[in-house]
This record gives sequence, C-alpha cells and structure tokens, in this order.
Amino acid sequence: MLGVVPLGPQPLHKAHHYQYQLVDQAYHHLPTPADSERLRHYITRTPCTTPNYYPQVPLPHSDTLDFFQRLSTESLFFIFYYMEGTKAQYLAAKALKKQSWRFHTKYMMWFQRHEEPKLINEDYEQGTYIYFDNEKWSQRKKEGFTFEYKYLEDRDLN
Repeated sequence: MLGVVPLGPQPLHKAHHYQYQLVDQAYHHLPTPADSERLRHYITRTPCTTPNYYPQVPLPHSDTLDFFQRLSTESLFFIFYYMEGTKAQYLAAKALKKQSWRFHTKYMMWFQRHEEPKLINEDYEQGTYIYFDNEKWSQRKKEGFTFEYKYLEDRDLN
C-alpha cells in the first residue's frame, strides 16, 4: 500500500499500515443503538436434568398471587426485573402493588412513600420516598422527590 506525499508515492510504514487496518476494521464493526443497552441474561425455559433428590416439578400453587404475597420484597423485585414478559413478572408486580409500591414509568423503578407527602395536587405529589435501585440492588431514600402522576403505572392488575 502506498502513501501520498509531496515527493511522490511512498510505501506506508508498518505502524501506519497497522493503523489503517484498525480504522478499516472499526468501519466494518460500527456500534448499534443496542450496544448502549444493559445486557439481559438468558433464563432458560427448558429444565435441565437434575438428580432425583431435587424437586422435579414446580411447587404446587407457586403461580398464584397468594404464593407471591408470601415472598420477600427482594424476591419480588428479582422476579419483576429478571423474568420479563412472564406470568411471574405480572404476579410479582401485583404483589408489590399490594405492599404499596408504585412503579415509575420514566425511571423504571419502584417507589414507596416513606411518609405522607408534604405537597399533593392533581398533577404530582412531593415528599420522601423509598425506591428500589435495581442497579445497586438496594432500597434507598429520596427526600423532596416529586412524583408526577403522569409517570405512575396505574393500570389495574386484575
């Protein structure tokens, strides 16, 4: 490969040739919008074979709201965030709502009132809230938070 210089064509140095190859490879592997999204781990729907002393079938009635209401809040959050599009996610959301958690559609997080809001009107309420941070996997407190009702997931989960 030749480079262009005022004195005529000259062969490229080894380092320049390597840099040209890197640029060419980068051009053929452009980033896509999906590259900026969080990785979603695959959860297999097909059970694997396990020894007989492990349960071979799901617990009876483990797909009922009563069962989900007995689970810990952290288990419900795990099911909600890692079992998307399943009946389990739906039941986890329903159980969280029964515990007074509210889903914020802008932040995609669950919030719960820590105390009665300081200000309530028809568009929003402002006060101290507990929210579940699914990236740090912990509950945190946010003081002076404005919860706009337009971001409240208020569908009835019947």
